[in-house]
Amino acid sequence: MISASMVKELRERTGAGMMDCKRALEETQGDLEKAIDVLREKGLAAAAKKSSRIAAEGIVDSYIHGNGRIGVLVEVNCETDFVAKTDQFKDFVRDIAMQIAASNPQYVNREEVPQEIIDREKEVLRAQALNEGKPEKIVDKMVEGRIEKYYKEICLLDQPFIKDPDKSVQDIVNEQIATIGENISIRRFVRYEKGEGLQKRECDFASEVMEQIKG
Repeated sequence: MISASMVKELRERTGAGMMDCKRALEETQGDLEKAIDVLREKGLAAAAKKSSRIAAEGIVDSYIHGNGRIGVLVEVNCETDFVAKTDQFKDFVRDIAMQIAASNPQYVNREEVPQEIIDREKEVLRAQALNEGKPEKIVDKMVEGRIEKYYKEICLLDQPFIKDPDKSVQDIVNEQIATIGENISIRRFVRYEKGEGLQKRECDFASEVMEQIKG
């Protein structure tokens, strides 16, 4: 059986995505060294080395969903203008824009999440666990597990990829780095949803007129 610690060790040694590491270990019956070779052959282990290279080119793309109900602008960077102009890169950026529209992340990655937000969420989760009657000694572990789930909700790179939920968005980024051969970075995005933040009208105009007439 492939344990979480084995996957973690392989990921730390190669920088490949979690699901890619798990598949490589399954393919090699848990042999760590052979799994490293599998990832290297696929080019996935090289993604981590490329991640430190400067990515200052790229494109800003937009995506409009639901007849103007949701709109997304996203900037994705790569290393060269040549790659930025390829259909493969453009399709990847469009997939990321669709991901943002569908899953509504709040941040690109965990590092962007303010610590006070995490602290407040932990307090709420801890109180929930205690109210559920969970023993004090396991509450902290439960909170950490739920925080991981929270990251997957609010952080783009941690979210399950809409076209392949078995992989995270980070896994997809790593695969693109491996196949394109350049560092790729999702820099920033903004998502608009029609009527977001506005108080909804409780009744339509005709109903309001009728109420005034009766009054």
